[in-house]
Amino acid sequence: MRIAIVTGASAGIGRATAIRLARDFTGLVLVAREADELQKTADEIKKHAAETMGGAAANSGADTMPGVEILMIAADLREVAAVAGAVPQIHLFEMTDEQWNDGAEMKLHGARRLAIKAWPYLKESRGSVVFISGNSAEDPKPGFAAVATINAAIVALAKAFAEQGIFDGVQVNSVLPGPVMTNRRINFLKKWSAANGLSMEEAKGKFLVDAHIDRYGEPEEIAELMAFLVSPGAKWLIGAAIRMDGGEIKGI
Repeated sequence: MRIAIVTGASAGIGRATAIRLARDFTGLVLVAREADELQKTADEIKKHAAETMGGAAANSGADTMPGVEILMIAADLREVAAVAGAVPQIHLFEMTDEQWNDGAEMKLHGARRLAIKAWPYLKESRGSVVFISGNSAEDPKPGFAAVATINAAIVALAKAFAEQGIFDGVQVNSVLPGPVMTNRRINFLKKWSAANGLSMEEAKGKFLVDAHIDRYGEPEEIAELMAFLVSPGAKWLIGAAIRMDGGEIKGI
């Protein structure tokens, strides 16, 4: 049985990745804090599977699809016993120690703990791990200090795991998405537009101009990259930090 664990599977890139991986894996473990949102992801997977199967799966009423078993776990990865979420976008001079620590617990240490807990099984199955970081790791700004710092730490953490993985037979990489149009991006643009006296549409356009890109990314595009990284064709790709941001940050 080929199993994928997807954290942050309740929305955005995590949800899109779970839906995409359902085509390649026979078992999915969906993890996020909100049980109701996890159920929506599972429903989407069922819907896609039903469409693929010509509607037969939709009439079964089961929690599993032909060839795909789904386990949902509502857990907060900040809690040690749980082994996802987002780091607050607050200015460098405004973030408190508590906010810094909470952001690190949520994204960095949650990912670290889960990878360590899963490592014996990854060794046994010669599996793959993909850490999600962000392109702010390579271009930190004062307004995104915590996001950039923790993203950079995740890239470093992934490389350390990748080095160990060479000896243990576990493939490890990280992905650094740019401005993808998720609910989090929409919430950011709402705050940014209000702070700068712009309409939402003006804010969307101005961000693209300032970032020198022609459009926002879609969660499904990142999901395709994630699916490739855990596919047999990518097995020799190890320790890479792959940025996908529409050209916002130029270079390799």
